[in-house]
Amino acid sequence: MSDLHFGRDRPELLEPLRQAVNGLKPDLIVISGDLTQRATDLQFAAAAAFIQGLTSPVITIPGNHDLPLHNLFVRIFLPWRRYRRWITADLEPRFIDDEIVVIGVNTVNRFAWQQGWLRTRAIRKICTEFAGEGAPRTRVVVVHHPLEHVLDDNKRLMRNAVLGLQALSDCGTDVVLSGHLHNWRAGPFAEVEGRRSALQVHAGTSLSNRLRGEINDFNLLEIAPGQITVHRHAFGDDGTVFSAVAASTFVAGPAGWGRAATPSPEA
Repeated sequence: MSDLHFGRDRPELLEPLRQAVNGLKPDLIVISGDLTQRATDLQFAAAAAFIQGLTSPVITIPGNHDLPLHNLFVRIFLPWRRYRRWITADLEPRFIDDEIVVIGVNTVNRFAWQQGWLRTRAIRKICTEFAGEGAPRTRVVVVHHPLEHVLDDNKRLMRNAVLGLQALSDCGTDVVLSGHLHNWRAGPFAEVEGRRSALQVHAGTSLSNRLRGEINDFNLLEIAPGQITVHRHAFGDDGTVFSAVAASTFVAGPAGWGRAATPSPEA
């Protein structure tokens, strides 16, 4: 899930979201940034209480809204004081089990509040960690800012996104999870000759009232060797529960990840 934006959240969605996520009993919960709207202690406390109510392991990374916007001194010199106090001291967490390895990356740029920055040291760290894995595992990277935009995305692409996408592809990344745009998307990155294709999976906003024409949602990824199914769960029109509204299956091939073939009606 992503972009909870406590401070601009919909309180009526809080318990349905918690119940839906806990009911799925995931092996891991990932929150890809923007836990708060204005990085206040009160908003971080609400985010922390929500996370404590989740029954599976959780890793989080910060988003640009988790930095103070208007207090320039704090944003530059003490950017993560409140995030570390309420959420976690680890800004780039890592999770590994027998099937997956997940690496969180802090892409927030305190000097350009909205535009992200994928630092070269972070790229090297990811690729070094992936290279050090012995058994084959599905390799997942978590960032707040997407590595690719489509034509109707009006926010600036983060610094080093193109370079980073190529490097992550070269070192075997399978999936990039992101948020920031408040819209949903699941599919391979744009095809580039000679580049192995990874999957981009955007979560919209799970709790915020800043919907931008979308719906509140989160994603469930079912991962098996050579196959990933992304289930989109959204808050329904009945105003009571989050439920599955769409699913897309992707398979790994020689050129990377692509959509699974749809069986013909005669099959």
